[in-house]
Amino acid sequence: MPPTTFRRPSRRGVLRGASAVGLTAVAAPALARSATAAGPPPPNIIVVSVDDLGWREFGAYGNTFNETPHIDRLAREGMRFTRAYSAAPICSPTRAALMTGLYPARTGITDFLREAPAASDKFLSPDVPTVPDFLGPYGYTTALIGKWHLTETYSGEYTERPGNPYAHGLDEAIASERLYIADGDYFHPYRFMPDLPARTPGEYLTDRLADEAVDFVARHRDEPFFLHVSNYAVHTALAAKPGLLAKYEAKPGAGDLPNRPALAAMLESVDQQVGRIVAALDEHGLAGRTLILVTSDNGSPYRDATAPLRGGKSELYEGGIRVPLVAYWPGRVPPGRTDDTPVSTIDVLPTALDLAAGGRAPAARFDGTSLAPLLTGRGRLHRDTLFWIYPHFNQNRHPHAAVRHGEFKLVRRLRGGAAELYHVGRDPGETDDLAGRHPAKLRQLTALLDDHLADVGLFPPPPGPGAYPVAELDERFDTGLDGFTVLPVPRGSHQGTATADDGRLTVTTQAPTHLLFLSGTAPRTDTFALVLETGTFAGTGGQDTVFVGLAKDADNYLLFRHHNGLRRAGWDLRVDGRLITVGQEPLDNLDGTVDLSRPGSRYALVARGRVTTAYVDQGAGWEFLFTADAGGVLDLTDPEVRAAYRYTASVRLDRGTITLNGLRAASRA
Repeated sequence: MPPTTFRRPSRRGVLRGASAVGLTAVAAPALARSATAAGPPPPNIIVVSVDDLGWREFGAYGNTFNETPHIDRLAREGMRFTRAYSAAPICSPTRAALMTGLYPARTGITDFLREAPAASDKFLSPDVPTVPDFLGPYGYTTALIGKWHLTETYSGEYTERPGNPYAHGLDEAIASERLYIADGDYFHPYRFMPDLPARTPGEYLTDRLADEAVDFVARHRDEPFFLHVSNYAVHTALAAKPGLLAKYEAKPGAGDLPNRPALAAMLESVDQQVGRIVAALDEHGLAGRTLILVTSDNGSPYRDATAPLRGGKSELYEGGIRVPLVAYWPGRVPPGRTDDTPVSTIDVLPTALDLAAGGRAPAARFDGTSLAPLLTGRGRLHRDTLFWIYPHFNQNRHPHAAVRHGEFKLVRRLRGGAAELYHVGRDPGETDDLAGRHPAKLRQLTALLDDHLADVGLFPPPPGPGAYPVAELDERFDTGLDGFTVLPVPRGSHQGTATADDGRLTVTTQAPTHLLFLSGTAPRTDTFALVLETGTFAGTGGQDTVFVGLAKDADNYLLFRHHNGLRRAGWDLRVDGRLITVGQEPLDNLDGTVDLSRPGSRYALVARGRVTTAYVDQGAGWEFLFTADAGGVLDLTDPEVRAAYRYTASVRLDRGTITLNGLRAASRA
């Protein structure tokens, strides 16, 4: 067995930690097996996903430059969805949705998972029920071939890493990344799979996944299976087989965007892969009892390739989330059908479970719903609303959320609440903002989105006595610094002069100074709000930065910072003297938008579990800024960790004077 292949020695329980996401229990495994033993075997399900594939890159969706004859045949002889959506505009959240049938926010995976040493505990928790939990009781073998991207840690024994495919009970995990994928790597040796031996000289990764898929079908032809063939292509950096690349470089229009010869060549390799999988099913007599779905994890990063849709990858406009979806199942899916029902990645698992149970699936709470009635032409999908949340900064995009209800779609920034309203039925390019002309519809979709945000509980509430009624610290800086430990950073550096009286903490220096002011109070729970009331800044054009957060000493702290001169917000995590916030999402889009020199300004760190959130009040109420996940190294759910850290304010300046007006903390319980 290759070192990158793992098989489960035994099946696990049906649900582990189901209460974590409010799922109801499914039927016991023994009962499920006995129910299926008497009838025909349930169908196989194969999901072929293409990474970063735009909605119109297949010939079946109108592309005249790319050549995808095998997939086009599946669309002709099966079904093509014209309003299929990914569950997120970015990779990892959509993959989590496929495995769980849940909106990504419920799993905690809302952004692509970055490379270690980014401080994070972001991975798809084995406490969240996934495909093996639901299909295993029906006798299914479950497997992944290719990209996983739901494990945060990229070091150590593969089967011991948090969130690895094996931990989720997949029977086989083949050719799944061991190191961070970064900009792709398509020819052997594979940088992110250093222990995967090549089968052929000069092996191409997409072809290798095809080999593995064909072998998997042969091995499991006598039992039902769920197989996710998860392509690394056509993710950047683009790299194709030389012969195919030359073919497309020589085609008319090769130099005209959106035609990309390298992408077209890579996509043809994916198409050949699909053709080989279909041929293997035919060879083993499995075509009539196998549903094949071909789709993408998000929209294209190339905005010209998504036209006439607006936007692309990492955006919640249609170009970032509308994807192709082809369904093929001879004898069950009527040929030549096109369906405009809005469907989503969250529907894959409910569909598989419905088919596995023969339409008699036990109760299970999903955000998705079964597409079986649509696929067979025997019914409709009774759902009129879909949601998306992308609460992160990526390139020049801001955190935002969206809801589609009927033919209308609302896209709203999470900070400030600026909203756009579109009729995506008539205006799929989202060019005509109707927010000012349809106030009732704007209110309706706003209410739907507000309810969804509250339902998934993605953000902790901002500071306030209603959410955090238990006061833990109320420092007004009018009785000196006796209640604080003052520490220079780094140890032994210049301390300037620090005093506290008349309701003000004052730091004055003529040399670079960074001081931590550790209170004597540690958080009692992992749900709290810590608020820094700012005062005046040095105004010298150099360092004039204030911080609020938690510290154990000068070498260990988590601080949210605000540089007044640059109007720049961010966060620093230092462990044993080393800053380890490398790899976190860029916050440059906040530059120039936060001014804490205004009277009454406040800056807050709000904690809930392992994740902390920054809020700011510039005089008009609390605004969301960003989230910071330091759970991998600073786990505030651990009472011993909390006991070691203290509520902290901090000041850093080159020269001049900075004042602070107060530091307050309160918890939920």
